[in-house]
This record gives sequence, C-alpha cells and structure tokens, in this order.
Amino acid sequence: MNRVTLKKIGLYAGLLLLSTLLMQFVWHINQREDGFSPEKVNLALRRTAHLLLVAGGDSTSLIPPVERTGPGVWLIRLERPFDYDRLPALLQESFNLHDIRQNYDVAVLRCTDGMLQLGYNNLDFLKDNSVPCMGREMGPDCYNLQVSFPALAEKRSGLLPMGWIFILGGVLAVVFFGLGPKRSAVTVLPDPSQETISTANNWLHFANSRLDVANQILLCGQVRHQLTYREAKLLHLFASHPNQLLERGFILQNVWADEGILVGRSVDVFVSRLRKMLRDDSSVSLTTAHGVGYRLEVG
Repeated sequence: MNRVTLKKIGLYAGLLLLSTLLMQFVWHINQREDGFSPEKVNLALRRTAHLLLVAGGDSTSLIPPVERTGPGVWLIRLERPFDYDRLPALLQESFNLHDIRQNYDVAVLRCTDGMLQLGYNNLDFLKDNSVPCMGREMGPDCYNLQVSFPALAEKRSGLLPMGWIFILGGVLAVVFFGLGPKRSAVTVLPDPSQETISTANNWLHFANSRLDVANQILLCGQVRHQLTYREAKLLHLFASHPNQLLERGFILQNVWADEGILVGRSVDVFVSRLRKMLRDDSSVSLTTAHGVGYRLEVG
C-alpha cells in the first residue's frame, strides 16, 4: 500500500468522522429543545386537560394523547366543552410545575374544521391574571387545545438548514476526495418492498370518501374534515388495507412508532374519532375485532 493510498484512506476516515460529529451535534441541539423536553410539555398538557375535565364534573373520561404537530407546537383534543376562564391559570400552573418558562401562545380550535375560536399569549395572563375573550361561553362541541412556543419554532427553523448544509458538505467531500474521481458511479434502486400510493392530486380514494394525507384533509361524502397528523396517518393505514383485519400491534408500530411516548389506549381513542368522521359515508365503516384489532370495511 503506497503513501498516496494511505493519505486517501486517512482523509476518508477524517471526513467521515467530521460528518458523524456534525450530525450528532445537530441532533443534540434539536433534542435539547431550548431547555425543556417534549415529555415535560406532554405531561403539562395532560395535567391541564385532566383538571379542566374535573372542573367540569368529568372525572372518568379518557385523556387523549398529546400530539406534536410541528416545531414547537403541541395539541391535545378535548371532546367536551370546558371552562375557558380556568384555562390560563391551570396551564400556567402546569408549566411552572414542570419548569417550562418560555413564552407561548394558546389557541382553541374547533375540531371539525380547525377554525380558531379563542386564544391568547401567556404574557397577557402574567400581566394581570386575565386574557382576552374571558367570560364567553363555549358551545357543545369538540375542541383542540394548541400550545405554540414561537422562540423554539424560530430556533429550529434557523438551525436545521445550516446543520444539514454542513453535513451534506462533509459527505460530498468524503465522496470526492476519499473515493477519488475514478470510482464508478453507483445507482441506488428504490426498495421494491416500500409501497407508495400514487393518486391524482395526492388524493387516496376509498368508497365515497377521499383522503389527502399531505394536507391532512378528509372529504367524507360532502363533508370536509381537517385531521390531525396522527388521525391522517391512521386513516391512511386503514385506507391502504381495505377490508383487511389489522392487529393492534401492527397499527401501533406503523402509526405511533415515532412518538416515543405511547399511551395504552391510543388506538381506541383515534379509531373512535375516525368513526365519527366517517358517519357521512354509509358505504364505509370501521369495525372492531375484539381482542385482535380493527378493519376498514368498504362496500
């Protein structure tokens, strides 16, 4: 092995190590979440939802899973109306309990169409213990309680592109200098086991309904539903396997494997939501095989 070959091997190893370190650095910064963890936000929101239900006289309903819908954005669904006047104090108390001190925005969204109903910034509450829109009654509807941390979203959006530029530059340097210009090109073929569904305008059709997974929209008959990320992912799994029995373990692995925090009855809660939305299409139904799983029956 001559000296030139040894130099190339050393350069290859050095650049590969640099790329790995950069990847670990970017991953570490993003996991740090500017001083607090996603688990703490999850616990704070679930505590708040529980106390809101108890204040309304409901101590038995299941608390749904907390969903992370974007950088610095968390959401929890409340199937019953709650006392909006109690929300600011309970939420701030929960965040204080878990040592979350960042500024945040609160939005109360209608589940059916995602329309904003009420909202405030926590600085309003810290100023004089009151927020806009207090004293208003909430109708008997389903609501999504969404909490956003603006500083965290801005930090992540600014960090990720630069981090990946460093990583990409390191990988390209490894390929160019480490492997040398005489190396033949390698074509990576797509994995045939990875199935994709290609439909016009990204719509997946089943029975008299259509699902746009990318935009999380369900058109059921003539009714339009704005889905959450996890609802869209679960419905996509069912619609991709019509009239097939899907076991609970298979569903959890394909829909919740990336969540990290797994609530025992997540599948049951989300199936119940989808059933309500699919009522407008009489040719489709979600049936239960007790102790086994669920099946999307398409007529």
